[in-house]
Amino acid sequence: MKLFVRYVLLALGGLAWSCQSPIMAQNMAESDSIAVIASTDSLLAQPAPQKLNLFQKVLKYFNESNEPRPDKKFDFGIIGGPHYSSTTKLGLGIVASGTYRMRHDSLTQLSNVSIYGDATTTGFLLIGVKGNNIFPENKYRIDYDFYLYTFPSDFWGIGYDNGNNNDNKSSYNRLETIVRIDWLARLCNNLYGGITTGFNWVKGSDFTKPALLNGEPREVISTSAGLALTYDSRDFIPNAARGVYFNVRQRFFPRIFGNKHPFTRTAFIFDYYQRAWEGAIIAFDLHGEFNYGDVPWNMLASLGGSTRMRGYYEGRYRDKCLIETQLELRQHIWHRNGIAVWVGAGNVFPSFSRFDWGHTLPNYGIGYRWEFKNRVNLRLDYGFGKKGQSGFLFNINEAF
Repeated sequence: MKLFVRYVLLALGGLAWSCQSPIMAQNMAESDSIAVIASTDSLLAQPAPQKLNLFQKVLKYFNESNEPRPDKKFDFGIIGGPHYSSTTKLGLGIVASGTYRMRHDSLTQLSNVSIYGDATTTGFLLIGVKGNNIFPENKYRIDYDFYLYTFPSDFWGIGYDNGNNNDNKSSYNRLETIVRIDWLARLCNNLYGGITTGFNWVKGSDFTKPALLNGEPREVISTSAGLALTYDSRDFIPNAARGVYFNVRQRFFPRIFGNKHPFTRTAFIFDYYQRAWEGAIIAFDLHGEFNYGDVPWNMLASLGGSTRMRGYYEGRYRDKCLIETQLELRQHIWHRNGIAVWVGAGNVFPSFSRFDWGHTLPNYGIGYRWEFKNRVNLRLDYGFGKKGQSGFLFNINEAF
């Protein structure tokens, strides 16, 4: 995801405040008639419930936002505020999250949806929605991700050597739309299979170093379809405490779909979650992406972002192939507060025959977690990488 933001408003205030309704007393008399009068007089004598001002209402909302609500068909919450990022500078962001079941039963995994938007002083504008819709008895599921953004971006060219050269840093304006939808049916137990579809449109303009594009067009449309296989035994998708998630997608971008650049892509994700000591979760992530054919510049595998290799500028290192991994410790500290620390590494390369261990990039960082909804965390991460790269990231749900 493209959010590099810092959460600074209201969340901590919600940890320290709570609001309680006044308790009303009742007086009982010996006779029925006196009891009615006494009860009425008692009610009239009590002060009216305190009316909360706007600030108190906001604090009360955050204080109660993570309480489980099993009777609610759709448990939804929203949060927003100013933030600062070394990449996008000062901005105003809003993030919302909801969990629900299409049918109220204990067999069906909770579905989830997240909606987010952001605007900053650098001209970065973003709106998006992503989620996992689980059908009754887990027979079918739809995994989706959509976002539209415009951003004055930096560009270093293609390949590790170009990305590693600070002198190649250039700028351009980027307008992009990305859609990905997986349509899956349960094959057995936790195994799902189905069709994956995708659409990507990008338009780059005002390149300060257009030669780094190697003559490629600045506007590119990429449409794909393919097959997806998913194994998912996670106990809760937005914030798993145990289980395994494995996904492999084989996507095709043929000319018949309107692609001027035909190519194919194989990608996989392997995640593992395990409880450690009290309040601790160990999470492991391995991700690979391998493109073959005439791959346009914007569809190359890009290292960095809000979920992996956090702290690297997304797209500084890009090539046909990518492998990256991370190991994260998530520790609950007190009430709704927690921390996370991680280490990771990644490598971009044009083909397996040209893979170079010396081009492996390190990554590490630390983050703060605040439980916004029940088991749904807001996260503020600060990641570090090679050549002094670092950055704040603010998002909802865990990175993986």
